[in-house]
Amino acid sequence: MKTLLVITGPTASGKTAYAISLARELGTEILSCDSRQFYRELRIGVARPSDDELSAVPHHFVACRSVTEPYNISDYEHDALDLLDRLFVDHDVVLAVGGSGLYVDALRLGVSSMPDPTPELRARLQQMPLEEKRAQLQLLDPDYYARVDLRNPVRLQRALEVCYMTGKPYSQVIANQKPAPRPFDIEVRVVTVPDLRDRIDRRVDQMMADGLLDEVQSLLPYRHLSTLRTVGYRELFPVLDGTRNLDDAVAEIKLNTWHYARKQQTWCRRYI
Repeated sequence: MKTLLVITGPTASGKTAYAISLARELGTEILSCDSRQFYRELRIGVARPSDDELSAVPHHFVACRSVTEPYNISDYEHDALDLLDRLFVDHDVVLAVGGSGLYVDALRLGVSSMPDPTPELRARLQQMPLEEKRAQLQLLDPDYYARVDLRNPVRLQRALEVCYMTGKPYSQVIANQKPAPRPFDIEVRVVTVPDLRDRIDRRVDQMMADGLLDEVQSLLPYRHLSTLRTVGYRELFPVLDGTRNLDDAVAEIKLNTWHYARKQQTWCRRYI
């Protein structure tokens, strides 16, 4: 039986290095399931594998799209399964690597069939301030609230839509989802390290030294896109506007990355 080996874990835990070493040992290829590494305009801030790492093992779904091209989780599931059909012709094991839990689960379980909201509900939620969305989600689904990126309005919106349409917590709907049939086995390995917060701080410092601020400068025309409302980018736009101190912004990137990593750790406990 063919096997999809999923390597996941929090940001800065060393997933990329471990996966590349394992892929070389197995003579196989890697699919990214990191939802920000898809975009070619994002490099430093998403810790894209280096050119040497990308050339060491064939990678897929890395720098394959523009931030201006719409791409959702259903598109990813379809494209990834199509690619796996082709890769399993020549490989008994293929690796999937990333810390985006929803995309990992799209490969493992399939994108759940959830009800679409009424236009009235969607419009009402779109007009709801971000703080109110957070408060509503905390009330309706404290479990998902504890692990979702609270700065991501798209995910907050979708979770609330499902809560209101089904009358059930979004996390419960996900948990009760029946796995889609897969013509391959799936194994999940979670990468953990004891010094994660220090590793995050060092990584952010290295990103700044590598030119993250210049990368954010190049993305100013796209700052309105939801893709850019992510840690490492959203904190630096005000610096370029002249409304924020750089040292304060870097400190916030480190803190927000740590908070995001904690949420990833919570999500990953389901796989252990």
